[in-house]
Amino acid sequence: MMKFKGVQVPMFLTALSFGVFYFLFLPCSNNAPMEEKQSPVHILILSSWRSGSSFTGQIFSQHPSVFYLMEPAWHVWVTMYQSSAKVLHMAVRDLVRSVFLCDMSVFDAYMSSQKKKSDLFKWETSRALCSPPACDSFSRSDIITAGNCRTICGRYPFSKVEEACKTYSHIVIKEVRFFDLKVLYPLLTDPSLNLKIIHLVRDPRAVFRSRENTVADLTRDSNIVVGTQKTKGEMGPYNTMQEICKSHIEIYKAGSQTIPSFLKDRYLLVRYEDIVRDPLAKAAQMYRFAELHFTPELQKWVHNITHGKGQGTQAFDIESRDAVSVSQAWRKTLPFQKIEKVQNVCKDAMDLLGYRLVQSEEEQKNMSLNLLFAQNSS
Repeated sequence: MMKFKGVQVPMFLTALSFGVFYFLFLPCSNNAPMEEKQSPVHILILSSWRSGSSFTGQIFSQHPSVFYLMEPAWHVWVTMYQSSAKVLHMAVRDLVRSVFLCDMSVFDAYMSSQKKKSDLFKWETSRALCSPPACDSFSRSDIITAGNCRTICGRYPFSKVEEACKTYSHIVIKEVRFFDLKVLYPLLTDPSLNLKIIHLVRDPRAVFRSRENTVADLTRDSNIVVGTQKTKGEMGPYNTMQEICKSHIEIYKAGSQTIPSFLKDRYLLVRYEDIVRDPLAKAAQMYRFAELHFTPELQKWVHNITHGKGQGTQAFDIESRDAVSVSQAWRKTLPFQKIEKVQNVCKDAMDLLGYRLVQSEEEQKNMSLNLLFAQNSS
């Protein structure tokens, strides 16, 4: 035995080395599920009521890689409706952060203990809540309408919301209840989040006209924005518009002028009018910003939804419509006296965001007159 010792030892070491190499390296290189899961991308669509935000949200919601929720902070405002928007900022921010982290226990404070998935505000607008694992009736790659989802998928338990959220690479929230970008700085500097902001704006005159058509639905929100007393009387609607326009100025300046280093390349201003004029190009821009692939199926959907014959009569439903015509409808229907008042309270925002003022009813109704300046020209 001894005479073989000099040979046996090197062979033993060689075998041992090979075994260690196999154990440490080969399983890792050939077993993809063992790799560390990539952190999700978090997108906040920041807008105001009646600004095309529901449609823009659907551009993201219909993407098979996106978990989307529409205005989850609605639950905060409904529960704490006697507070002001400024006071509620912190509660809204905390809820949004929890949703981004797929911690849906945050809704326990705003819903009953017997809550179902269908108790979540506008849950059916989320394709992710209408496909597996949240609902087994559709495929994850399907384009799903809210009506079909509402009919079929409402019976699933609330726990499916969190379960579904954890399976997506992108989490997108559309929210209209932030009025100051600085409130979001703690989220933008939070190492557990990979947050980007899409700031969606719309011509205030079009917003005003749309708000007039949905005044009852927006009463509670308007009271929170400006206070009950300031929503009364003839100037009530204009007081609300003034506050909304002021918030867009503050958000835009914070996101694009003398910005902190942590906001670099994480803020994108989008005008609704630019989307409807060239929907495929603007959708592609937003997808690039969000690190998403613009699939042929989605390109077809975006084209069809913006080139229909509908006139947008259903205020909160997303339907195929003539998007350009709908975006300009205020020019044909809104009295010039009201336009002057909107322009008076929103002039600074309109100048900053590239919306041309009209000086007469003739200019208002001259549809060949372009009222949109090149973005950021100011």
